[in-house]
Order: sequence, then C-alpha cells, then structure tokens
Amino acid sequence: MTIKALSLDEKLYIYLLSVSFRETDLLQKLRVETRALPEFNMQITPEQGQFLGLLAKIIGAKKVLEVGVFTGYSSLSTLLALPPEGRLVACDINEVWTAMAERYWTLAGVRHQVELRIGPAIDSLNELIKAGESDTFDMAFIDADKSHYRDYYEAALRLVRVGGLIVIDNLLWSGKVADPKVNDPDTLAIRDINDRLHRDERIDYSLIPMADGIGVARVREKT
Repeated sequence: MTIKALSLDEKLYIYLLSVSFRETDLLQKLRVETRALPEFNMQITPEQGQFLGLLAKIIGAKKVLEVGVFTGYSSLSTLLALPPEGRLVACDINEVWTAMAERYWTLAGVRHQVELRIGPAIDSLNELIKAGESDTFDMAFIDADKSHYRDYYEAALRLVRVGGLIVIDNLLWSGKVADPKVNDPDTLAIRDINDRLHRDERIDYSLIPMADGIGVARVREKT
C-alpha cells in the first residue's frame, strides 16, 4: 500500500479510464474538436468532467455557476447531470471559444438551461450578487485566469448556499507551486489561494490530486 497518490504513467492512466470512464459521444466529439485548437490544454480532462457531473448529482444541484467556459466541456458535463429544470450561469470573456460551447449545448438540447455572460468574470459575479442571487447556487466551478482566483472564490462563497460546493481547478499547477524557484504571477496567485483554502474555516475542504489538482470546498457557514 502506498502512503501517497500514485503517479499515473500512460499504462495506468489508460487502465483507470477503462474501468471508470463513461463519456457520451457528444462529449467525446467536443473533446476531439477542442484538441485541434492551439489552446487545447486549457480544457479539463475527461475524468474531471465526469467528476463534476457526479458531484452535481450527489448534492442534487439545480443551479450551477461556472467561471471560465472555454469550449464547454466542463459546462456540458455538468449540464448533462442536472435535472430538466436545472440552470447554469456561465461566465467567460471569449466569444469565439464560447461559440463552440453554445453549439454543443444546442446539440445536447440544453442551451435553454444556460445563461451565458460574456465579459470580465468578476463583473458578472458582482452583478449576480447585486441582483440578489447570493446563497442561491448549489455549486460553482472555477477554471479561469489565475490572477483573480481569490476574487472568484470570495464571490462564489457569497453566491453558493451553505452545503453547496465550490470546485477549483489547476491548484497543483504542474508542480510549480511546490518549486520555490518559480515565482511568476500565476504561480504566486495559486499558492495564495491554496493557502487561503487550507486555512478557511468557512469551508470543509480537500485538494484532490486529479489531473492538475482540483480543490473541492463545501460551504460550511456564512460570515
């Protein structure tokens, strides 16, 4: 028995997918199309998408917030797990990438469940708060520009209800967070949010070594 998470070589990763992964044809098509983009590495891994859908089902989510849409793999994975009356508010700044997401939402028959907000995400989050939507979301997924992770997290804490989940991607940052010689702005921002999540008494929390590190916070109390 190992005392830490296993390093997944290609053989073990393929085995993991073979015994756990269930991807719809449409999600696979979206993933393959995204692979043709120069920025394809911004897409979450397929097992992360499945994990998001599972979390949504576990808590019975009906209203979800996404900060950072890219081409829509994470949002579609979540939407397919929501009930017919479910709603997803998706925030992004890029109309080209989200056009692909919209196309796949439409193909999946869930476009009517999405409120897409184009513009700086922090502005969209503040608008939701001002509109009285605090404490109304069941789950939030944050996967956007790292320099604003702290702001996105604090806004999500206001918008997500007690007992709801805030999921944050890229918290292991390809290992750079553990290298003291790396001090670029994005790495510093992720170190900052990792420290904040670790110490924040308002949440129950676990950082999972899946893909590039995915943090799962359960909102415990409001201050």
